[in-house]
Amino acid sequence: MISRIIIELGNAYSLIIVIYCLLTWIPITHDGVLADIRLFFEKICEPYLGLFKKLIPPIGGTVDITPIIALVVLQLAVEFLAWLL
Repeated sequence: MISRIIIELGNAYSLIIVIYCLLTWIPITHDGVLADIRLFFEKICEPYLGLFKKLIPPIGGTVDITPIIALVVLQLAVEFLAWLL
């Protein structure tokens, strides 16, 4: 039961990270509903993604692979916790 909750929360947070990454590709002005939505997702995702951005520099100065690494680490941690419980 608890392991299932952990897996579902991990999946939900993974989806939030993917949505945030997609929103960063859309040019958004600094006011409006989309800007508020993006800011909401940024506040949720950046503390976690920031951990990886400190360790992994962008490839070629522009390509940021930290969300991919962060998602892999998140899923491994969730699976490990679910296995422990």
